[in-house]
Amino acid sequence: MNLTPAAITERSFAIIRKELAAQGLIFAPPFDVVIQRIIHATADFEYAHITRWSEGAIEAGVHALRLGRPILADVQMVRVGVSAEIATTLGVSVHCFVNEPEVCAHARQENVTRTAAAIRYAAVQGLLAGAVVAIGNAPTALLETLTWVEQGVRPALIIGVPVGFVGTVESKALLTRRIDVPWITTEGRKGGSPVAVAIVNALLRLAAGRTATEAL
Repeated sequence: MNLTPAAITERSFAIIRKELAAQGLIFAPPFDVVIQRIIHATADFEYAHITRWSEGAIEAGVHALRLGRPILADVQMVRVGVSAEIATTLGVSVHCFVNEPEVCAHARQENVTRTAAAIRYAAVQGLLAGAVVAIGNAPTALLETLTWVEQGVRPALIIGVPVGFVGTVESKALLTRRIDVPWITTEGRKGGSPVAVAIVNALLRLAAGRTATEAL
């Protein structure tokens, strides 16, 4: 197959749109960009059925990014997957604090996960309020985020798509009950860092006025 990178990307998204249409799954803008990006990252059309979002969530995330609000990632895999080029263009910083010495020490002392301790660290530093929170791995990070929401801290958007077997379904269920903070999530055990990255990059594209199929 002798195709340029741009042609490969365009063909991939054409296939995605065709298969979604064949299943009768037509998503209105701007959510169509998000769904297409998730499927492009996972090759899994089930995400068209299990991805959920609160009213105005996409718009809230895009607005925050256009204002240059930070992105907080639960794990380094999410952080490094975010488009640095688009984030820089928008003046958006991307953070993951799991390897900070203070976070590691706090996790040991309090017997909590480093991802939860990292969210706590971000909140204390004043970075959680107004941020786009991208959680693709750790239910404990999502639960910690929701604890701060209960205390009145308001992220601009919570992308809560942790993957796994322990606490994953429960943490997502708690997220979907929130009416005081915008959210995007996936039902059940499925999710993961690639899904979180796909959602963040879709929002960055929308914020920057990029097309869904333009290469990163």
